[in-house]
Amino acid sequence: MIKALGNVFKVEELRNRVLFVLAIMVVYRIGAHIPVPGVNVAAIQEFLFAGAGEAGGVFDFLDMFAGGALSNFSVFALSITPYITASIILQLLTVVSPRLEELQRQGREGRKKIAQYTRYLTVALALIQSVGITMYILQFGAVTDPNAFDIIVIVVSLTAGTTVLMWLGEQINEYGIGNGISILIFTSIIARFPYEIIETWTLFQAGALTVFNLILFAILAVIITAGIVYVQEGERRIPVQYSKRIVGRKVYGGKSTHIPMKVNQAGVMPVIFASSVLLFPGVVAQVIPFDWAQGMADLIRPGSNLYIVLYGVLTFFFTYFYTAITFNPEEVADNMKKYGGFIPGIRPGQATVKYLDKILVRVTLVGALFLSAVALLPFAMGPLTGVEIHWGGTSLLIMIGVALQTMQQIESHLLMRHYEGFME
Repeated sequence: MIKALGNVFKVEELRNRVLFVLAIMVVYRIGAHIPVPGVNVAAIQEFLFAGAGEAGGVFDFLDMFAGGALSNFSVFALSITPYITASIILQLLTVVSPRLEELQRQGREGRKKIAQYTRYLTVALALIQSVGITMYILQFGAVTDPNAFDIIVIVVSLTAGTTVLMWLGEQINEYGIGNGISILIFTSIIARFPYEIIETWTLFQAGALTVFNLILFAILAVIITAGIVYVQEGERRIPVQYSKRIVGRKVYGGKSTHIPMKVNQAGVMPVIFASSVLLFPGVVAQVIPFDWAQGMADLIRPGSNLYIVLYGVLTFFFTYFYTAITFNPEEVADNMKKYGGFIPGIRPGQATVKYLDKILVRVTLVGALFLSAVALLPFAMGPLTGVEIHWGGTSLLIMIGVALQTMQQIESHLLMRHYEGFME
């Protein structure tokens, strides 16, 4: 393993990509501790995270995805959630809008145009959220003697912070390795990990937790981690046979291969999408001074019965939705037919599309149920083990999923350059 990891730094391009990602992660963590000018951070921590009551669950959950940037009220306080929300909206519109659907089919240039729309929408959403949270913190005196200039500085700082994070994620996609947005979320979650361990140890020393609680939690954590890895790597292999073609004196095709249809084709994105969708109304409701808005925030706060139900349902829905975007049976069938490929026992063309679609629905069902179960695990593990954690099933899934995805890309780079990989 050590030798294989050493190979990463022998390949100059791969070494530069890995170091670039690490540098971006450092920049992100530094930015998470740069406070917004003119804001009393102590007042925000006291009100939002110590005595916020019903709002606390929402802001605690947001702070987890922000890696503590919200509790510090830094320039990255909004985290990358506006970008995720914008991505969800654009992907949903792609299904119903012929214009966006046509852009999606145009390949790289079309996707670049959609990415541009996503950036514009991200800035708009970040601006709306910045104004909302600024108005909210003004209610409890987080800004001393606020004037128009102070408000503008806070709003611009928060909006600019999200824009910078969006840019950093895109830089990772282009010059680093792995998915940029996922790595930023991974960095946020892993940054909270030491604090959760210290808090758990403090409770243990105070007698609130026993050795049995910690051992039971550790056993469940290992089992869950192994289950996540097993399902993330699981796939249904559909055999494909390519017929022989003779062009001049050369023979092409005649090989057998397979289509790897992963059990969890959507990865960690459904969980991230579901979390963002549920958190956005709660935050908006907190800054609207009406009783019905506060009631709505109470109903869908993290941990409530309605939140748990909606979280599971949305995770299930987004698993199918994201899988449908990333795997197109019709496109796969057309490519197979174009190059003389076919599935044994299945006629090329529409019959292949129907077969692939049927297999995809069945395989995705397992992945959707798995993701929903893992997303809801924190709500069951707390009462069962007595260990209350914020980095439960959702965070664990994101960390493992992003780590596996990044390691697979590194593995591909190593094998492509004839180096020994480090994944079995």
